[in-house]
Amino acid sequence: MQRDALADFLRRRREAVRPAQVGLPAGPRRRTAGLRREEVAMLAGMSVDYVVRLEQGRSSQPSTQLLGALARALRLSDDECAHLFHLAGHHPPHAAGTARTARAGLVRMLDLLGDTPALVLSDLGEVLAQNPASLALMGDQTRFTGDDRYLVHRWFTDPDVQLRHLPEEHDRHSHQLVADLRATAGRRADDPEVAALVERLRAASDEFRRRWDEHEVAVRRADRKTLVHPRVGPLLMDCETLVTPDQRQQLLVLTPADTDTRERLDLLLVLGTEEFPADAPPR
Repeated sequence: MQRDALADFLRRRREAVRPAQVGLPAGPRRRTAGLRREEVAMLAGMSVDYVVRLEQGRSSQPSTQLLGALARALRLSDDECAHLFHLAGHHPPHAAGTARTARAGLVRMLDLLGDTPALVLSDLGEVLAQNPASLALMGDQTRFTGDDRYLVHRWFTDPDVQLRHLPEEHDRHSHQLVADLRATAGRRADDPEVAALVERLRAASDEFRRRWDEHEVAVRRADRKTLVHPRVGPLLMDCETLVTPDQRQQLLVLTPADTDTRERLDLLLVLGTEEFPADAPPR
């Protein structure tokens, strides 16, 4: 770990990011054009003290999860993200396999979408980044660990997840999740991570095993579904999925499909994320 170089890099990148780039007001009493340490801490979901220690070269080695959060908060490019990992003594995220850090360009698009809920996902359905509107709509989807990082795993192993969809949509949603995973498994045929996930799902869920054996394949590009929110009720959303050229990451954008949903979503954005219950599926 190169503490001094890491500290210098983080300070300079923080000072280079303008508040407007991350959806923050500039404010009248800002001594620097860049972000404050407390703003980086808020965006990265860590303590201000830890950010200070990192910038002063006094911290312990940060984990890859913390580095990913810092890379998103500071809007680092792929090259800058790799450099950050090297300075911290870690191997950068691999180009092959499942993406663990959202691409900087996609994170910037999240910022630009404003009050339109949007997420960045890996090709296995792990949420890598969200904008505030999606947090209000479905809660923090980046907090999961283990196999629960993947929506397809939560859908088939946690009954509470399906409560966020109308019962009449369950069959279609199950079919889409499995067909999408089939497409990823075919594209990454020699990847042990995908194969192991499929085997664990086959062992955990009879429904998944039955649907997997049907061998249907489909990559989802557009969809319409109803999200049942515990505070404002059902929300009919149109979902558009934009896929990166290497097919490793997706930008999922959700827009209200009718006037009633638009009004409910506007109310939800006013209410904010306070006391939002645990889980709501993003796809």
